[in-house]
Amino acid sequence: MKRTLIITGGAGFIGSHVVRLFVNKYPEYRIINLDKLTYAGNLANLKDIEDKPNYKFVKMDICDFEGVLKLMQDEKVDGVIHLAAESHVDRSIKDPFTFAKTNVMGTLTLLQAAKLTWEALPEKYEGKRFYHISTDEVYGALEITDPAGVEPPFTTKASSGRHHLAYGTAFFTEDLKYQPHSPYSAAKASSDHFVRAYHDTYGLPVVVTNCSNNYGPYQFPEKLIPLFINNIRHGKPLPVYGRGENVRDWLYVEDHARAIDLIFHKGKVAETYNIGGFNEWKNIDLIKVLIRTVDRLLGNPEGTSDHLITYVTDRAGHDLRYAIDSTKLQKELGWEPSLQFEEGIEKTVRWYLDNQAWMDNVTSGDYQKYYDDMYLNR
Repeated sequence: MKRTLIITGGAGFIGSHVVRLFVNKYPEYRIINLDKLTYAGNLANLKDIEDKPNYKFVKMDICDFEGVLKLMQDEKVDGVIHLAAESHVDRSIKDPFTFAKTNVMGTLTLLQAAKLTWEALPEKYEGKRFYHISTDEVYGALEITDPAGVEPPFTTKASSGRHHLAYGTAFFTEDLKYQPHSPYSAAKASSDHFVRAYHDTYGLPVVVTNCSNNYGPYQFPEKLIPLFINNIRHGKPLPVYGRGENVRDWLYVEDHARAIDLIFHKGKVAETYNIGGFNEWKNIDLIKVLIRTVDRLLGNPEGTSDHLITYVTDRAGHDLRYAIDSTKLQKELGWEPSLQFEEGIEKTVRWYLDNQAWMDNVTSGDYQKYYDDMYLNR
C-alpha cells in the first residue's frame, strides 16, 4: 500500500462519505476507519465498501491513548483525518462534560499519538499529515444585515467573485477570532487550538478546516433535515426554534468530502481553510422547501403538511447567522460546490424516502445492538 490513513469517526455522517470516497478513489491506500460506534456511528452506512481489500474497521475510543498509540505504530500510519466528535448542540447544552472529553481530550490523544509515532521514525514528519475537521460555529455569530435597502436574502459576491445567497455582507473568514457560544463550539474551538499548538511547538504537519452545515444521505435523524423529512412522512410535528429566523449556510456532504480529499493532498501545512456552500437559508424557509419537496414526492397535494410546523421555545444561546467565505479554498485549490441547493435537497429527500428501512433501523436503535453483537462475537 502506498500509504496508511486513519479516518476517525468514519461510521458517522460526514465520516462515512469520506471513508467511501478514499476507499474507492485510492485503492493503493489502506484506510482504517476508527470509530467508537456511539449512537451516531452506524456501520450500515458503509456496507457497500466493508469487504474492500484496502478497508479496515477498528472499534476504539479516540480517548484511549494507549490503544490509539499502538494502532498507529503497528499499522505504520502516516496520515490522520480527524472527524470524530460529539456534534449536536442541544446535547452539549445538557452534557458539556462529554463534549469536552471527546472533542478536546480525544483530539489531544490523537495528536500526541501521532507525534510519538512519527518522531520515532528516521524520516520523522516527512510525508505525514494530521488533518483536523472543525466547524464554522467556533467563529460565533453574524448579524442579518441589509446593505442597500433590499430585503434579505439577496445575491452578493464573495471576494472570489462567486455568487452567494446571503443574509448579510459579513462572512466567516479564516482570520477571524474565535467566539464560541455553546459548549459544543467551545470544545471544538479548544481542539482547534491544540492542533495548531502541536504544529507551533513540535512541528507536527497539521491542517485545519472549518465547515458550514452539511446535509445529505446517512445523517443521524436528530439533525434538522433528516428529522423533518421523517416527521413529514409520518405526519409528526416539526418543532421550530423561536420563529425559525436563524440562518445557516448549507453544503451537500459529498462536496465536503471532495474538499477534504483535496485539502488533505494539496493543502498547505499549518493553514486553515473554510468550506462553505455559498448558500444561506433561514430555518423556516428551509423547512417550507422540505415540506413542499416531501409532499410532492409522496404524491400529496401542495400544503398537506404545512400544519405540522410547531414553534417551540428557542434554544439557549442560539446563534443568529452563520456564513462561510470559501474564497481562499477556491482561489488556492480550485474547489467549489458542485450542486445547487435545490438539486441537493431533491437528492437528499429522495434518498431518505427510498431508504426508509435505514431510517427505521436508526430511529429504533436496533443497528447498535446488531453491530455490538457482531464485533463482540468475532
